[in-house]
Amino acid sequence: MDAKKDSGNRLRIAMLSYHTCPLATLGGKDTGGMNVYVRDLTTQLGRMGVHVDVYTRSQDEHVPHVIHDLGYGNRVVHVPAGPEVPLPKQKLAKFTSQFVSGIQEFTTKKCLQYDILHSHYWMSAIAARDLSASWGTPVVHMFHTLGIMKDRVSQGDESSSEYRIQGEQDVLKSVDKIVVATPAELAQLQWLYNANVENISIISPGVDVTHFYPISPDEAKEYICMPQDIRMLLYVGRIEPLKGIDTLIQALLIVREKCDLERGNICLAIIGGEPDEDDDAMTAEMTRLQALCSDLGLNEYVKFLGKKSQDSLPYYYSAAEVVVLPSHYESFGMVALEAMACGTPVVASQVGGLAYLIKEGETGFFVPDQEPDALSERLMQLLQDDELRQQMGDQAAEYAQEYRWEIIAERIIEVYQEVISQTSDRK
Repeated sequence: MDAKKDSGNRLRIAMLSYHTCPLATLGGKDTGGMNVYVRDLTTQLGRMGVHVDVYTRSQDEHVPHVIHDLGYGNRVVHVPAGPEVPLPKQKLAKFTSQFVSGIQEFTTKKCLQYDILHSHYWMSAIAARDLSASWGTPVVHMFHTLGIMKDRVSQGDESSSEYRIQGEQDVLKSVDKIVVATPAELAQLQWLYNANVENISIISPGVDVTHFYPISPDEAKEYICMPQDIRMLLYVGRIEPLKGIDTLIQALLIVREKCDLERGNICLAIIGGEPDEDDDAMTAEMTRLQALCSDLGLNEYVKFLGKKSQDSLPYYYSAAEVVVLPSHYESFGMVALEAMACGTPVVASQVGGLAYLIKEGETGFFVPDQEPDALSERLMQLLQDDELRQQMGDQAAEYAQEYRWEIIAERIIEVYQEVISQTSDRK
């Protein structure tokens, strides 16, 4: 399939997000930073005159297969591949060929041609490889997470299949360009997967500063129905062992025992997961964390809020004293960037992409992962020093402007154009 522009000479991109839809509510098992990335990049590309169709596996037969929620004429196309219900990732690989066939049927019906296939997560790249072979369209890929890295830090709680790791290695050989979020991810690909670094570009994810910006804390608390005297620590993300939420809960116990505050009560709000499921349906990690809170006598102070819409998150970030990311592994840490854009300092483990995102002592603090004592010390420092907390929040909001999506998307477009040029030269 030859590269072809529409009447406005626009780039046309096929974005592949096989296992998760960019429109899904955040905080579920497979919804997180990647969903935000795909959705926000697609929206910004639309603003800049780039046409994008996002292809994802249909997980609900009652949801229309084509949705225009991303604006600017860009679409999310839900492609039937296997049963139209949510499935664990390990069961999805066998439906990749159906996903490819569904995309081909849709593009044939609509007479579509694309300049670039941009795939996200390794299974999407397997589909992109097959489409590229059929169409002759080059592939730009982002892993977002790496199986070997997750294995190294999971301590046996979560193990990537050999099939995934082999798939990631195959992807490195088949795509035209890899985009990584940080130098850490580039190093991981180089040393763990023997990747050719000349084929890798480092481009940070972005943040929508028209959506994530500082809101007056009293207004934010009123919006989320929080009493004005409550001082909230906030976690946002998936509920899984790699996120280190147990360390944060243990740190909260230390804060409550040691922190001498003149006003208000401290609470921890946890956004993500399904805290109200029946015992049989609740995930093992959610069950474990709730039991830990009970054992530590913290049920009154830890609020499991479940999944929240993207529209509500700026209010939670702005209402929080501190946003905490105690992860054992993060490829980037989109939540940290969103929180900083809202003028809230971040305390995070110095792991993965977080190590390159937060400015130590300026927009937040780093702590060793799995060390609740060290985490509690930094939390108490910020809770007890209003001036420091405000200064860090102001600096964080200013710093986040460097990650505006219009800046990041321009760099992605440059990669697209580079790959198109290189592909044309080879023909």
